[in-house]
Amino acid sequence: MEESKGKVGFVSLGCPKNLVDSEVMMGVLQRQGWEITADAADADVLVVNTCSFIQPAQQESVDTILELAELKKTGKAQRLVVAGCMVERFRGDILREMPEVDALVGTNEIEGIGAACGGAPTNVSANLLPILPQDFFDPRPTAPYLYDELTPRLRTTPRHSAYIKIAEGCDHPCTFCVIPQYRGQFRSRRFESVAAEAQRLGTEGAHELVLIGQDTTCYGDDLGLKDGLAALLTRLAAVARESEHLRWIRSLYFYPNRVTPKLLDTIAAHPQLCNYVDMPLQHASASVLKRMKRGANGDIFLKLLERIRATIPGVALRTSFIVGFPGETEADFDELCAFVEAAQFDWMGVFGYSDEDTNAAVHLDGKVPAKVIEQRRRRLMSLQKRISRRRRRAQVGQEMEILVEGLSEETDLLWQGRLESQAPEIDGKVLINDVAEGLTPEVGMLARVEITAAQDYDLIGRLV
Repeated sequence: MEESKGKVGFVSLGCPKNLVDSEVMMGVLQRQGWEITADAADADVLVVNTCSFIQPAQQESVDTILELAELKKTGKAQRLVVAGCMVERFRGDILREMPEVDALVGTNEIEGIGAACGGAPTNVSANLLPILPQDFFDPRPTAPYLYDELTPRLRTTPRHSAYIKIAEGCDHPCTFCVIPQYRGQFRSRRFESVAAEAQRLGTEGAHELVLIGQDTTCYGDDLGLKDGLAALLTRLAAVARESEHLRWIRSLYFYPNRVTPKLLDTIAAHPQLCNYVDMPLQHASASVLKRMKRGANGDIFLKLLERIRATIPGVALRTSFIVGFPGETEADFDELCAFVEAAQFDWMGVFGYSDEDTNAAVHLDGKVPAKVIEQRRRRLMSLQKRISRRRRRAQVGQEMEILVEGLSEETDLLWQGRLESQAPEIDGKVLINDVAEGLTPEVGMLARVEITAAQDYDLIGRLV
């Protein structure tokens, strides 16, 4: 057996798309003879995969880098590697201001992680940016990267649930977003590459697959596919029917003007496809949406939501909004609140706008004070909490399928799980406080649960 090159400890920050990148990097390292450890104090190399989407995410990334730098000073670790989105935005700044960092790996350079950890540039592919310090300011563009079914990947999610990144990059011109600048243009994975990975994950015991990308509704555009996501979902539903384990296939991040009747009909037609739509709308005011370069308005969105609910009975709807965008008036915000009350979403996230040095919105006038932004964020979330409480209470007495995930994060006296209407990490959960005689909860099991009580976001139920 080949001797280990050393131990690598990983910290992955940000969204599920970032998590998949971390899993790929760990898979690459493992194939090259490195050992992945969960104990940072025992690691020879420390890697942090950063997020840089909004200012709080940037601060969390900086804090984590500094924390690991301290561990490098006092512990076993000899190298500190910084990867991900923050590298794309602040490569030079990191080098100048964080001398403790030994190597940088951008979002298009993740297959060069082995060279970064080993300190030997010869392992870096020719189409990737070098990661030696003297080369960090090389202006040559990186080749757009996208993993496939043959790429090694060390999963960090539970056996019963897995993410599949079906595309990378984005072509939308949203003025609040910097993702296209460091993730590149939109590009889809090959159709059968996704199907092959889904088959493998099902064989490994996954009950749930979560499809992700910056905009999954654009899937296949660059491959010449019409309604590409609908076609892919039809193929994956067939994979699930043939699988011993696969039961739920969930898609995240729909772009509203790309939600076609074909896509909705496809979700409704296959029981393997979750009746779940995650569609970030960002706002409801036409003037704010215009400044965001997204278009549409609340009335258009309400008609779309009505069409979604009519086509997919019982569908769960998730969205997210940005408050305090430059130029957002009190009237604009009131319009957003009225829209949220009318829309009655199951799940909702609200972000306060923050200027980013390279987004187009940084140059817009009408900046909203930070205090007002936070007040609006809290008001909108308070409104959604009342909506969520009503919708959760309406589920009391129903019996549904649940994916049991383990002991509760709040108390080890209870188990917890998720319904088809609850995506991992971002939505509510079901706390199991009673079990029918003869049943024993097990991690990853699919079972029936009777909902007996409701909280603001979570449900309480009995396994039956």
